[in-house]
Amino acid sequence: MGLRVVFMGTPEFAVPSLQLLHESRHQVVAVVTVPDKPAGRGMKVQFSPVKIYALEHQLPLFQPEKLKDKDFLAALSALQADLFVVVAFRMLPSEVWQMPPKGTVNLHASLLPQYRGAAPINWAIINGEKETGVTTFFIEHNIDTGNILLSEKVEIGADETAGELHDRLKIIGARLLLKTVDAIEEGTVQPVAQNSLINHVSLKTAPKIFKDTCRINWDKHPIEVHNLIRGLSPVPGAFSYLVKENQKLLTKIFQVRPCAESHTLPVGTVVSDGKTYLRVAVQDGFVEILSLQLEGKKKLPTLEFLKGFKNIEDYHFES
Repeated sequence: MGLRVVFMGTPEFAVPSLQLLHESRHQVVAVVTVPDKPAGRGMKVQFSPVKIYALEHQLPLFQPEKLKDKDFLAALSALQADLFVVVAFRMLPSEVWQMPPKGTVNLHASLLPQYRGAAPINWAIINGEKETGVTTFFIEHNIDTGNILLSEKVEIGADETAGELHDRLKIIGARLLLKTVDAIEEGTVQPVAQNSLINHVSLKTAPKIFKDTCRINWDKHPIEVHNLIRGLSPVPGAFSYLVKENQKLLTKIFQVRPCAESHTLPVGTVVSDGKTYLRVAVQDGFVEILSLQLEGKKKLPTLEFLKGFKNIEDYHFES
């Protein structure tokens, strides 16, 4: 028969999960996503990726401004859903997550209890982790702390970016989520308290990424700089300032190659032949920039960038 499910989500990461649920034996009786908002230079109203999928497949749609709105709560209750499923959505009030008889399940892009928070994919890479994963759990009062249902480990490539890992995890996570919903229906799921998994291990968190997080500190080892840059690529993007006398150019850097090598140069020094390579001196080595973007310009591979940027060796990156 399948379960009656309400799906809650917003970004592209959530779409594969919604798709698999919609195509499964379970019935998606409604989709909840954020209200439409203007975005971009033209400030055109844009639909969330989850809304676009819901409209394309004629799924009932809710976009409440406030999740505690009485009319919204009444409409949600009237659906008589067995289970709510949440993927990359807002924090839910207890009036919502406590509503369905079989609970509310969340998909999180880390191996809980590690990397609780808003940006688990970014922080796992920034911190140089070799593996991460996806976890499903029952929502409780405190964020990302509920009883774990299922999890799956995923290796992180040495040069993998946050964008690349995001695109892998959204598919792996969708499959795990469907497996979780199936197990809940079949009564075979065995929730595990997160506290039982901690065992005095230091927990790493995944707070929201702010602008200061994205600023490159060149006074770090090559691997640390490399991890920060790939952990923020392609969005929001790590940045620095390319400086020459009174000129200061905001520069986003998306891909680098680390190189451990002894030198006596000040960190931030640019080393280049002006044609084929662009390296920046860091602590105990260099990072070779492979793609970058000046403010107001296109993202370019270094070879293309150097064709249009003369005397790069006269500049340095602000440290």
